[in-house]
Amino acid sequence: MANLINVTRSSMPSFEEYCEEIKELWDSHWLTNMGVKHVQLQAELEKYLDTPHVVLYTNGHLALENVIAALDLPKGGEVITTPFTFISTTHAIVRNGLVPVFCDINDVDYTMDATKIESLITEKTVAIVPVHVYGNLCDVDAIQAIADKHGLKVIYDAAHAFGVSRNGVNAANFGDASMFSFHATKVYNTIEGGAVTFREDLVQKMNDLKNFGIRGPESVAYVGGNAKMNEFQAAMGICNLRHVDEEIQKRKAVVERYRSRLSGVPGIKLCSDQPGVKHNYAYFPVVFDGELSRETVFARLAEHNIIARKYFFPLTNSVECYQDLPTAGVEKTPVANRMANQVLTLPLYADLSLEDVDRICDIILA
Repeated sequence: MANLINVTRSSMPSFEEYCEEIKELWDSHWLTNMGVKHVQLQAELEKYLDTPHVVLYTNGHLALENVIAALDLPKGGEVITTPFTFISTTHAIVRNGLVPVFCDINDVDYTMDATKIESLITEKTVAIVPVHVYGNLCDVDAIQAIADKHGLKVIYDAAHAFGVSRNGVNAANFGDASMFSFHATKVYNTIEGGAVTFREDLVQKMNDLKNFGIRGPESVAYVGGNAKMNEFQAAMGICNLRHVDEEIQKRKAVVERYRSRLSGVPGIKLCSDQPGVKHNYAYFPVVFDGELSRETVFARLAEHNIIARKYFFPLTNSVECYQDLPTAGVEKTPVANRMANQVLTLPLYADLSLEDVDRICDIILA
């Protein structure tokens, strides 16, 4: 059987580079609690993302939970979000005592359909949590206009959007805050990890939330938890940040080969490039809407030891734990439901050879 091709593969620096980066930790023995590496990475990310405030977390989920908590949204308030996302997005809302309201997506870039948001707003609505999907940016202008009109907060789940910008503005600077995931499967990783970016100064509250509310050796001013990024994660992030632009260019070459092979094929729909957007090539979603079904392609690739992913499936408004919500049920978000049943993300990572891309395409088109 051919060698395994997974849907993704983590970008890593050389072994020697990482060892050099962590060497001083054996001298300092400072392994966590916002040490030198943590502080360095935070500063470097603020520069790279061209944003005034970055707070680092041990993972993206806790980053999203914490920023929602930091905005002091009233318990029981409704938050408009999308079902076409990883379950973490919805969990972060619910774990803050808020009620998710599911808005359908558009069938062009699979982000929240901004034209359907206002019909979901009630006197209980307090925020909007849209998701930049596959590195495609939401309609940030339309969403912000709606939020301003109704006095709502906007928190972006930007887990897929590291390095993405529109008309020169980095995705880190949209809305009231944005959460980035630095999980091993992402374009940029710190092994596990995440961050929140924001313009308003929430630094003290975010640090309180992630570090038990401790402000000094004898001061605990806030009821917080523990979500700090450790020094080994930060060191990996420092190394990977040196190479991320090069890694994105390698991913771009893979995407271009996929496009050259699969564009214009009947029954296969590919995302179009968004105007003015600098992409990060995080994922390569293919929608099978003809005679060739997603399930057939998924199984055919698996027979050749090639792992694709049904991403996102199932929809978060269809899972057991959310069945009692008023907007639960896939029939209420028909576009998202159709996409969830037709989309397949193909293998994509910086080191994927173009020969392997051709082999994947040959299998799909056979």
